[in-house]
Amino acid sequence: MIHELPLERRTVHGRWSRDLAPVLAIDPGDSVRFATLSIFWWHERGEPFAERAPDDGHALIGPIEVRGARAGATLSVRIDEVDPGPWGVTLTREPHTIDWELGDGFGRASTGHMATLAPFLGVIGMPPDEPGTHSTEPPRASGGNIDCKELVAGTTLYLPIPVDGALLSAGDAHALQGDGEVSGTAIETTAHVQLTVDVRDDLELDWPIARTGDAWLTFGFDRDLDHAVEIALAGMLQLLQREHRLSPEDALGLASVAVDLRVTQVVNDVKGVHAVLRDDALV
Repeated sequence: MIHELPLERRTVHGRWSRDLAPVLAIDPGDSVRFATLSIFWWHERGEPFAERAPDDGHALIGPIEVRGARAGATLSVRIDEVDPGPWGVTLTREPHTIDWELGDGFGRASTGHMATLAPFLGVIGMPPDEPGTHSTEPPRASGGNIDCKELVAGTTLYLPIPVDGALLSAGDAHALQGDGEVSGTAIETTAHVQLTVDVRDDLELDWPIARTGDAWLTFGFDRDLDHAVEIALAGMLQLLQREHRLSPEDALGLASVAVDLRVTQVVNDVKGVHAVLRDDALV
């Protein structure tokens, strides 16, 4: 079943909380279609969609309750479609602005340059199982502001569920981003999105993983980049043992020759790292 979630003030929030009431309830296997706001809470360039509280972060659509989802299981989020809007903005720390016109798969920058678009959502996740409200800026074990440019349409993201019902939210559309997101923003835009959500009871995770069209990804987040690497690598070694039926030592040895470590982002309070195992790396 496909659900349409309207873009309204009641469906948009800017903080994580397990106490937020869901705006939609779906069954495992259902799909949800929705439109997103930009990181600036804009629907049109320069036009705020709604007032935001001083501590609101990203404009997220949700929360979406997944019936039967239980803490400790794994949420499967297949990214079916991310169709970016006609405009985009990139900011630097000066601040300085680069404006983009988007269309036909390309971005045309105010600098005169062009880039091929690869749109994705920067934020897909669930609230931590902790009281109070929490910033949308740092990514967590339950997902959130992962900002990984590999999470394009056709990819499935797997997240450990922290709370019953899952309470999934998403947003922060990017038309294009480089690994690192070094200025603090990508091509920030709006998007029309479709996600298909399911629950896996046969896949136990501590941190997110993803399946792209031709690779497995594992993620690690921490203030210390070295520790983020360790988390992403530990997830990849578990994946190698599970998917390729390897011993721990064989998994480590093959990871050293077949797995790439990439810096996902360095600007979200905690650092992000993703380990990449391409399908053609081990045959």
